[in-house]
Amino acid sequence: MRNDYPTMLDPLETLGLDPAQTALYTAVLRLHRATLTELAEAMDGPTEKVGRQLDDLVRLGVVDEQSGQYLARHPAAALGRLIAERLDRLAEESRRIDSAVGSIRGLIRDYDAGRDYQSGPFPVELVSGADVLYESVVGIAVQSPPVELLTAIPDERTMVDFVRKFADPWIDAQRRKLLTLRAIVPVSTLPLPGVRDQLSRLIETGGGVRTLDRVPSWFMTAGPAAAGLPALWGGNLPDHAYNFYLVRAPIVVGVLRTLFDELWGRAVPLPWGRRGDGMVQVLRLAAQGMCDDSIARQLGVSVRTVRARFADAMGELGAQSRFHAGVEAARRGWLT
Repeated sequence: MRNDYPTMLDPLETLGLDPAQTALYTAVLRLHRATLTELAEAMDGPTEKVGRQLDDLVRLGVVDEQSGQYLARHPAAALGRLIAERLDRLAEESRRIDSAVGSIRGLIRDYDAGRDYQSGPFPVELVSGADVLYESVVGIAVQSPPVELLTAIPDERTMVDFVRKFADPWIDAQRRKLLTLRAIVPVSTLPLPGVRDQLSRLIETGGGVRTLDRVPSWFMTAGPAAAGLPALWGGNLPDHAYNFYLVRAPIVVGVLRTLFDELWGRAVPLPWGRRGDGMVQVLRLAAQGMCDDSIARQLGVSVRTVRARFADAMGELGAQSRFHAGVEAARRGWLT
């Protein structure tokens, strides 16, 4: 009767021992200490051949040779070494595979770019409606989390809509580790109702917010392959009924991410959080005409702490004096 089952390999073959070496290693184990002649007799083989096999076992580290005698190492130590070496080889192979996969990703991007070039226009989709915008972002995040979402909000009206209607699902998605959000907003929007609470929640869940005097246009990127552009550059979403272009072209996304990073580098962090609140407190009280001693008594801290907070505020605001710091803080909405 024909046997169609695959032949089972000796388990030690996976560690680099062939059947002859395994048999010889077993003989050395049983004799514990033996000469070449004794082992040749035990294996019923030529001395020269057994000698070569013993040399291989010595190189593998499973047998020691001492003064013409061969001594088997303890199986746990001997095979443990072989296992460790095999694991090292597997780890190196895994690193090579990871490197190859990384190279393939680059080749895929090159292929996609060439295909897009040959096929003509970039893949652009016209999206209509605020609900579709915010749901689209969450949908992208669900497909391949976590997505880094970058957005620039240029005006008060868009900011009010974001705070009242749409911040909650993005903050919830961020809390669930589906996305991380960084936003650049105009400093003039900070005093608007509800803005501080929502932006504080956004920051508490892992996001980032910075302010500029003027944000050039609305735009966003969602991960490395999707971007949103307004109907008219320099405009906002509400004025165009939340119609915008969803572009899935890496070159466009890359340009917008570079623009965002440039704006982010110029923008100013929000003065909220434990350190920021301390700076704002001393600036507000100073604006009321209070001296350092009075501010310290009001806040229940030392005069030294008050002065340190002033120094922090001046550094954060790029101010050369306390008066200049107060002016800058008021202009940026810190004192509202």
